[in-house]
Amino acid sequence: MAASPSLSSGLRLLLAASAGLSVASIYYSQPMLAVMGGTLGASDTAVGLVPMLTQLGYALGILLLTPLGDRFDRRRIILTKAALLSVALLLGGIAPGIQLLLIVSFAVGLTATLAQDIVPAAATLAPEHERGKVVGTVMTGLLLGILLSRVISGVVAEHFGWRAMYMVAAASVALIGVAAWRGLPRFRPTNTLSYGALLGSLASLWRKYGALRRAALAQGLISIGFSAFWSTLAVMLHGAPFHLGSAAAGAFGLAGAAGALGAPVAGRIADRFGPEVVTRLGAGLTVVSFATMFAAPWLEPNHRLWLIGASAIGFDLGAQITLVAHQTLVFGIDPAARSRLNAVLFVTMFIGMSIGAASGSLVLARWGWTAVTLLATVSALAALGVRLFPGARTAR
Repeated sequence: MAASPSLSSGLRLLLAASAGLSVASIYYSQPMLAVMGGTLGASDTAVGLVPMLTQLGYALGILLLTPLGDRFDRRRIILTKAALLSVALLLGGIAPGIQLLLIVSFAVGLTATLAQDIVPAAATLAPEHERGKVVGTVMTGLLLGILLSRVISGVVAEHFGWRAMYMVAAASVALIGVAAWRGLPRFRPTNTLSYGALLGSLASLWRKYGALRRAALAQGLISIGFSAFWSTLAVMLHGAPFHLGSAAAGAFGLAGAAGALGAPVAGRIADRFGPEVVTRLGAGLTVVSFATMFAAPWLEPNHRLWLIGASAIGFDLGAQITLVAHQTLVFGIDPAARSRLNAVLFVTMFIGMSIGAASGSLVLARWGWTAVTLLATVSALAALGVRLFPGARTAR
């Protein structure tokens, strides 16, 4: 369907809430890892595979499923994924052992990609002169979902058990499915390519558009450090000298409020000055924020917690405003291929997330938290280098 002259506030709220509650599903486990490991009798290494498989499932789901939004009615795709995601979360809540939980974690990531059907849907519905603003608003909902997922899951796990969190998550996704069924319009497909040709066109888009390659690579590099931090934080805080529970780890998710509040502002700046400016600012802020954590070993435990919290605010803001700018940039490349362009961007991003989750757990176990800080800083610095590369000024 064509972009409407304006997007109603009710529909914007529905899109933002749907994106937030669906993407929250892939982050609920992070503050609960220590509690889950104790309940299931699983090692830190085994339970560390939960976020890794979730992120990997999300990346594969974006690669294999999200391009279908250019070929079929996005409304139907969103409703189907909401139903499957709700079932997957329910199975996670009753999983008797780590083996089934790992399988379910992959399925959760695969179906939670409905969030990445919602974002291009919003870009399609938005007037061109407001695309950055609308994408920023939907991303605010998505980022609040990430923020609240960590905070709520940490509290729920500590007081009611981690299984209760999975049940609540399943119910919330079922509710957004009903709301989407009632409130979302239908979308006209933009092409008639076969499934194989649709997937093959992803490589064509990658080769054709340098702006897409740079956006995907930079966001993927930032995501390595981002995921390494959040995937190891709960385990680090659970040990000496902090000995803190899952609620404390979840509370660090409040740092994400900065990213959520910054998303619509980043969208407006991208509309006015261009997304390139925002990508460089965001990547630079991420580098500085990660690097400040190198001072942690020289601080008292309480002061160390404040430093980590402040750094989390900075790098979360930097990562999220960079993402909004990258989405604004790639959605403007080819309107008929928005789902596929978004797929390329997010596949690369969540491959980075998976690498960060796996390497972060390994690095923490072998070399400690300072090594995790080094990993995050180097990956963010590489992303900044990509955005500062002379060719980055070329739009296509």
